[in-house]
Amino acid sequence: MGLFQDTFTRIGRVVMSYAGDTAFLHAAASGAANVILADREIDEDEIETALTNLAANPILHKSYGVLKLEQELHEAIARAKSRAGRIENLRFLSAIADRPLEQRQDVFLIAADVADQGGISELENKVLDEVAEALGVDKAALLSA
Repeated sequence: MGLFQDTFTRIGRVVMSYAGDTAFLHAAASGAANVILADREIDEDEIETALTNLAANPILHKSYGVLKLEQELHEAIARAKSRAGRIENLRFLSAIADRPLEQRQDVFLIAADVADQGGISELENKVLDEVAEALGVDKAALLSA
């Protein structure tokens, strides 16, 4: 019982330490938004996938309600409509580049799942390259998993 309780306590501390972590939220929404607008069209299936994956992430799930996740995604999509906004979204991604690899991979995989709606297009593939570079993750390894 002691080992289980100790593990549970540590996991709880990690999750709670990131409760309200806006940098992580901005990064996750920004990566998804840049992929959603890679082809300059907003696809409702991609938005639904992004929201589902944002809500499924343990850090975001514990910290934010669905309405906040939706609001953040729509703000990131609004930014992604311009070059300057897409760069700002990449800055949000780069802001978590010093985080543990698992967190950066989670953010990348949210974006990759959005891109995978109907297959990853050439434009989406290019955006995933930018997302992976900003996060410092291995795109090929993550896409093959």
